[in-house]
Amino acid sequence: MKNKELLRKIKFTLFSISAGIIEIVVFTILNKFTNFPYWACYMPALVLSVVWNFTLNREYTFKSDTNIPIAMFKVFIFYLIFTPLSTLLGNYLAEKLLWNDFLVTGINMLLNFILEYLYDKYIVFKGTIDNKEGKRG
Repeated sequence: MKNKELLRKIKFTLFSISAGIIEIVVFTILNKFTNFPYWACYMPALVLSVVWNFTLNREYTFKSDTNIPIAMFKVFIFYLIFTPLSTLLGNYLAEKLLWNDFLVTGINMLLNFILEYLYDKYIVFKGTIDNKEGKRG
């Protein structure tokens, strides 16, 4: 059981890294090639990484057969709270305190990584983790 949970954490970490790469690439493109403020670079990058991360983690990390629209709605609720808070905090740190945009984005990504794992495990996929394992043909 401990090995299964360790493997789950490793998978979540690797998929989160891939989502982070997507987020930072999109953020970098928008940050370097537009005159958008921090929040307008951060938002689309975050949305793309969330969709990617949810899809991979549902299928391979949590192996959940949960109802996709319901699970996505739960994720939407998480981001309904996380996104405004991280966007406002990020914008304040980057625009008002003049912190480096990439440092701020990295802090937001780390917070997102930790909070999303806990939220996915204990709320989004609760009771459906590993339900797909025996159903594969």
